[in-house]
Amino acid sequence: MPEKLTTYDPAEDLSSDEAIAIFMAEAFETEDSGYIAHALGVVARAKGMTQIAKQTGLSREQLYRSFSGDGNPTLKTTIAVMNALGMQLTTRPHP
Repeated sequence: MPEKLTTYDPAEDLSSDEAIAIFMAEAFETEDSGYIAHALGVVARAKGMTQIAKQTGLSREQLYRSFSGDGNPTLKTTIAVMNALGMQLTTRPHP
């Protein structure tokens, strides 16, 4: 009998601030804006999308849509979500 596979949700493994920081650092290293937005959405789900929606003043639906695989969040939305998650967007010289 074939093995039954289940869908993996990375949000389930993001239970610490350290895990979230590593996950987001790796997303930013890809320099893929779509993947970064998706990763931020995964973190928001891990922390609780309802709470993030309340803190940002955005609707849950807007957040899910913006940070989906096909989403394209504005910089304003991205920064608002990062602030709600206790993250800071910073820069450093490119090596």
